[in-house]
Amino acid sequence: MSKKEPIEKTRIEVASAESQELANRLGSEMTQSYGAREEAHISILIRRDDGGIIGGLNGLAHWRWLYIRHLWVEQNYRRLGYAKKLISTAKDLAYERNYIGVYIDTFDTNTAHFYENVGFKIYGEIPDFPIGFNRIFLYLPLGAP
Repeated sequence: MSKKEPIEKTRIEVASAESQELANRLGSEMTQSYGAREEAHISILIRRDDGGIIGGLNGLAHWRWLYIRHLWVEQNYRRLGYAKKLISTAKDLAYERNYIGVYIDTFDTNTAHFYENVGFKIYGEIPDFPIGFNRIFLYLPLGAP
């Protein structure tokens, strides 16, 4: 263990990139307190016959929860069931992996209503994030498949 330094003998550094050392140290403490994150990235894509992407979902699982980081469907293919299919596929994958639930966030109230219609529940909002909009957080607990 290193000797404690008085605050007036330390310095603050600001960087434009994330500190891997800091992430590793925090990760180590979190593992001791909460168990291993067991992170897994997922990507689910829907493609046209020519290989072009119509839509997709990127996610990150940790502590048996799946976070949907990105969900996008090409404008011309919206309102045709593609987003529902992507969420359904992600839910099926989460069931298979014995996850506890799925969570997502959005800035758009109509999108939040869509997520509610497919089973998600709103659990919080941050106003003016971005300015003029609310960031809405939703989750979907998973029971037995």
